[in-house]
Order: sequence, then C-alpha cells, then structure tokens
Amino acid sequence: MPSLIGFYSLAFGSSLSFLIIFFSIKNFRNSKIFDKRIIFFSLLQLLLVFISFFGLIISFINSDFSNETVFNHSHTTKPLFYKISGTWGNHEGSLLLWLFVLTLFIFLFIIKSQRQPTQYRILTILFQQVIIVGFFVFLLKSSSPFSYIFPVPKEGLGLNPILQDPALAIHPPILYLGYVGSSIIFSSALSATCLNYISKEWASHIKQWVLISWIFLTLGILLGSIWAYYELGWGGFWFWDPVENVSLMPWLALTTLVHCILALEKRFILTSWVVVLSISTFTLSMCGTFLVRSGILNSVHTFANDPERGLFILIFLFSLIFLALFVFFFFHKENRKIDSSIFLVSKETSIIINNWFMMYFLSVILIGTVYPIFLEVISSEKISVGPPFYNNLIAPFLIPFMLAMTLGPKLKWIKSDIKDKIYLFTFFLISLLLSILIIKNLEINFLLNTLLVGFAFYLFFITLRDFFVMKYKNLSQIIAHFGFSLFILSILFNNIFTTEIITNLKVGETYTSEKFNIKFENLNQKQGQNFKSIVGRFTIVNSKGKVETLEPELRIYNQPNITTSEADIRTNLLSDRFITMNTVQNKDYFNIRYQIKPFMIWIWLSILLIATSGFLSLLKKKYEN
Repeated sequence: MPSLIGFYSLAFGSSLSFLIIFFSIKNFRNSKIFDKRIIFFSLLQLLLVFISFFGLIISFINSDFSNETVFNHSHTTKPLFYKISGTWGNHEGSLLLWLFVLTLFIFLFIIKSQRQPTQYRILTILFQQVIIVGFFVFLLKSSSPFSYIFPVPKEGLGLNPILQDPALAIHPPILYLGYVGSSIIFSSALSATCLNYISKEWASHIKQWVLISWIFLTLGILLGSIWAYYELGWGGFWFWDPVENVSLMPWLALTTLVHCILALEKRFILTSWVVVLSISTFTLSMCGTFLVRSGILNSVHTFANDPERGLFILIFLFSLIFLALFVFFFFHKENRKIDSSIFLVSKETSIIINNWFMMYFLSVILIGTVYPIFLEVISSEKISVGPPFYNNLIAPFLIPFMLAMTLGPKLKWIKSDIKDKIYLFTFFLISLLLSILIIKNLEINFLLNTLLVGFAFYLFFITLRDFFVMKYKNLSQIIAHFGFSLFILSILFNNIFTTEIITNLKVGETYTSEKFNIKFENLNQKQGQNFKSIVGRFTIVNSKGKVETLEPELRIYNQPNITTSEADIRTNLLSDRFITMNTVQNKDYFNIRYQIKPFMIWIWLSILLIATSGFLSLLKKKYEN
C-alpha cells in the first residue's frame, strides 16, 4: 500500500510541473504581481514528492518485498537504521531523494526571493522546472522506485554491507543538498542572464545559495572520506577514486564561484566568470550523476550499471548544457558603462589568479577521471589513473597557489601596494627555515617538500596572525584560509611520517621490528544482528615500551553473504593507530596491516574549519572589506 501511494504521489507531482510552467508563463507576460497559485502548486508538488519518498521509507521499514527496490536492497534481519538509510542507498531511491531536494529548494527559493523582480523569480522557476520534469520522467519511465514483483518473495537480497555504516547513511543526503543546491544557482544564473540582471544586487541574493550548496558539499565529501578511511580498510583519507573525483570537481567550481560572487558583490566585475561557473558547477554535479549511474566507472561507490539509464542522463545533461550555452552566448552582455578596470596589484587580480589555479586543478581531475573512459571506448584498452598522476600534476602548483592565498587578502580593492608589510617577509623566512629543519634529514624529495611545507607554514602563520590582529574582521575568510593551511600541513606530515607494517601472522605469533612488536593474541567470535564477527586481539609494543591492545574484526554478513574487514582505530591529537586483518586463502595465516597515521584528526578538523567559515559567511549580513 505505501508503494502504491508513493507511485501515484510521484505521478501527480509530475503533472503539477506542467501547471506550474503554465501559470509561470502566464505570469511572466503580466509580471506586476507574483501569482500565488505558483506558490501553492510548488508547495503541493513538494508535499507529493515527500509523500512518495516517505512511502518508500515505510516500504523499507516494513520489508515490503513486493517492491522491487526493497527486495534488491533490504532484508528482514537488517537493523532499522539501515533499513531507513537503504531507502537512498540505491539508484532509484537516491534519485527520488534528488527530486525531493529539488522541489524543496525551488519552494524555498520562491519564499526567500520575494524582494527580487517578479520576472526573474518566474524565469528561475521555469528553468528549475525543466530540471524537475527531467527527473520525474527519468524516475517514472526507467528508474521507478515502486516497481511491483509477483509472486512476492519471502526475503530480500540485502544491502551491500560496506554501505551499512552511520557515516555513509547520512553522507548521500548531505552530499545531495550540495549537488541540488547548485541547480538553483544554475537556474538563477540563466534567469538573470536572460533578463540582464547580473548585478551587485543579484550577487547578494544568490550568494546565500552558493554558500549553502558549498557548505553541504564540503560536509558531504568529508563524511564520505571518513567512511572510506575506516570502513574500506585503505588507511587513507583520499585515493582519487573516480567517484571521489566527481564530487570534488563541483566543489572546486563552487569554491571558485564563492570568490567570484564576493568580487561581483563588491565591485561588479567578473560577470562572465560568475555565469560560466554557475553553469559549470551544476553541469559537473550532473556529470557525477551520469558517471555513477551509467556503469562506465569501475568503483566501489557506483550505484548502477544499466547503460540505458546512463544514456537518458547523458541526453538530459547535454540538453541542459545546450540550453545554458544558448542563453550565455545570446543573452549575456558585459556592462561597459561601469569601470571594471583591474590593476596588477589588487584584490581583484588575486581572485583571478585563484580562479586560474582552481580551474587548473579541476581540469587535471577531469582529465584523469574521463580519459580512461574515452580510451576504452576508442581502443578497448583499459587503464586506471592513480594517485601519482594527480600528485605530480597538482602538488607543484599548490606552492604558488598558497602564496596567492597568503598575499591576496592583504591587498585592497582596485589598487594596492605591499608597503609597510615587513612582517610578510619575516614570516616567510621563519616558515622556510622551519620547513628545511623538518625535511632535511628525511629521505624524500627535498626541494618540493621543503617548498610545500614552507608555503603551507607561511599561510598558516599569516592567517593565525590575522586572527588576533584584525580583531575578527573578515573572520570567515581568515578561518577558511587557516583551515586550508592546516589541511595541507596535515596531509604533508601524514604522508611524510606515516609508518606501515604489512605481515602475515598466525594466532600466537609475534612480528618484531625496530619500532614495534605485534603479537597476535587470540581470536573471539560475537554475534551481531545480521552478521557474525571474528575479532582478533593484538598487542602492540613500541620501542619505548608502551603497550596497546587493538581488536580488528572480520564480519560475515548473512544477506548478502559477504565478508568485510573492520579496522580498529585509536586516535589522539598526534596520530591514529590503525590495524586491519584479512584471511589468507586456504591458510591459517591472517594478513595484518598496521599503520601509524600522523595528524589524521587534524585533516578532518581542518575541513570542518573550512565548512565553518561558510556558515559564518552565510550569517554575515554584508560582505566586509
């Protein structure tokens, strides 16, 4: 019954799109007063999509296996929390969540934009409804979450065990808030372009949507990274997996857009950049949707492998891109009446330099992600692009990028100088000497790592000084740049000082090295709600005699019958001690992987600081110089 209600709610919700479009076009011609029927039908559409989504949740909770989506992704023994999160832990349910957030955001936009010109509001609604209609058609025609199975199975196939995790349960909704938030930016930018409304007032209005999208996308990526760190047993925070990349690309575009919106709000410059980035951000979000659901990516994160579904998204994506390009080239006009001159030494120049670097990083990631796909299509040759490709192309350019981040905020709008800023040179020398002292005795690339650490310290010290000297002026910017410097330093020290031991041990055996003794004490078993667990007990003694006990697990799930490795991680402010174990086929040995990962917690905290800067900027009523 919930599935039936959910289906008809979805169908009725789709029909409302045409009513909204009809009344919007009618209101656009006579735009003196905003038609309240548009608000009513938008609210009704939101409620119908919510009922549809809630109906799917109830079907998962009740283990209604007459619903094909529930049958494929749930099981009676699955804990309630994962039954609920399983609603969006699949292709069909995740798209329904996408649609729900789309309708939620356009309704909130209508409510929050009452002071904006009526024609601009209506045109934004029209562009957004084009996107909403596309998702309705996709769901109803090829990806319905309410397909019926007869005869009704007695049991379901279950949810992939690696998805049964609290961090991953909340990761998709938060990530989608970031993705779908970019749709409002897209629709708004196209509307403002058509009406020649790209202005300081528009920048102030759309800035909140840019920041909301950026904040949620940042937090969503953070949660996904934390999940991959402890659940997949890799022991790292980022592996340049293709699906990780498709979430990072719109984040880079959004970050660039944040800076451009602030510049546009202040000086009415970079209008073309703003429009292009608004289009690019949503396009990249949709590209991620296509790549994850088309089956052409080889990743642990992918949802579906149905080429027909991927083809629909691809056609829909190209249609939106064509629409956006048409609007940009035929309607976008540069306002020549306003003095938009940019001097070499100015804050505007630093923002443009920031844009160049961010677009370079985005291009590297885009090429590394899609090149293997095109190569396979053209030559049937399969390759994978791994961390060395990204590290070699990105790491050297982080040096001038961090220098621009350090000096840019010190400059003034229009024209500036760097006189009376001796402290900049002093902190640079201190940072460089400190990095040389740290790197000198390590057997690694001396020049590159010295410069990376040095400039990261430089940004760290300057932003730390600003926090105390500037008396909370531009606080959000200071926190963002400080968080980024802390992020880079934590990554560098994590990579430089990580210790790893990989060995095979039987119960009772001890691995001995100069730094550690690892003794495999025993094995125990315990029973979970839908899995059996084999728990290994290991005693680790370091060179200083400190003893620590760690207990990694092997979980054997009943449905589907999959074994997962669960890491045991002990965290303090300086490092993580990380251990996993896996079976060695046809032997009594277990493969043991023990790592000491310095400054891991600071990587997570630095990203939280960056997201916090977005919240602070969102709370500010006016951008300050």
